[in-house]
Amino acid sequence: MFTTIHLIGLCGVAVCAISGALAAGRKSFDLLGVAIIALVTAIGGGTLRDVLLDRHPIFWIADPTYLLVILVSAALTVVYVRFRHPPYRALLIADALGLGFFTIFGAQVAEVKELPAVIVILMGAITGAAGGLFRDILSAEVPLLLRKGELYATASIIGAAIYLLVQAIHCPRPLSAIIGAAVVIGLRFAAIRWQLVLPTFRAPEDEDSRAD
Repeated sequence: MFTTIHLIGLCGVAVCAISGALAAGRKSFDLLGVAIIALVTAIGGGTLRDVLLDRHPIFWIADPTYLLVILVSAALTVVYVRFRHPPYRALLIADALGLGFFTIFGAQVAEVKELPAVIVILMGAITGAAGGLFRDILSAEVPLLLRKGELYATASIIGAAIYLLVQAIHCPRPLSAIIGAAVVIGLRFAAIRWQLVLPTFRAPEDEDSRAD
C-alpha cells in the first residue's frame, strides 16, 4: 500500500512541478520564482490535505524526496524550454496529469485512515485541485478551478468516486488507482479538446437592483 501511494505521489509532484514551471515561464519569473511556483503547485494540495486530516509530519517533510523530485522536474523544464517553445496546451496537459495522479494520491491517503467515502473523495479532490489553484493565484491568473463551467474539480471528484467504486467490486487497489487516475485525466483531456463545460447558473436580477 505504501509503495503504491509513494509512487503515485512522486509522479504527481513531478508533473505538477512541470505545470508550475511552465506557468512561471509564461510570466517571465526568475529562477527562484520558477522554483517557488513549482513547489507550491506540487505540494500545495497535499499540504492542505494533511493539515485538514491532522496528518503529521506533512508528507514532504516526512519524505524530502518529494522536494528533490519537484526541483529536478522544474530544472529540466527550464532547460527544455531553452531549446523548444512548448505550446500553452502543454501546461494544460501537465496540469491534467497532475490532477489525475494527485487525486488518487489524496484519496489513498485518506483511505488509509478509514474515513467515510465522501471524505476520501473530498480529500482526493483537494489534493488534486488545490495546488493548481495556488499556482494560478500566484501567477495572477483566473484559477482553472473557478473558470466558468470548467471540468476541473468535477473531473477529480468523479475519478475519486470511480476509484472507490471499482474497489467495491473487488478490483485490486493498484488497478483501481490506475482506472481512477485515467478517468480524471481522460475527462480533463476531453474538456480541453472539446471544450466540455458544466451548465452555469445565473440568478435573475432583482427588480429593485435593475431600477437602481
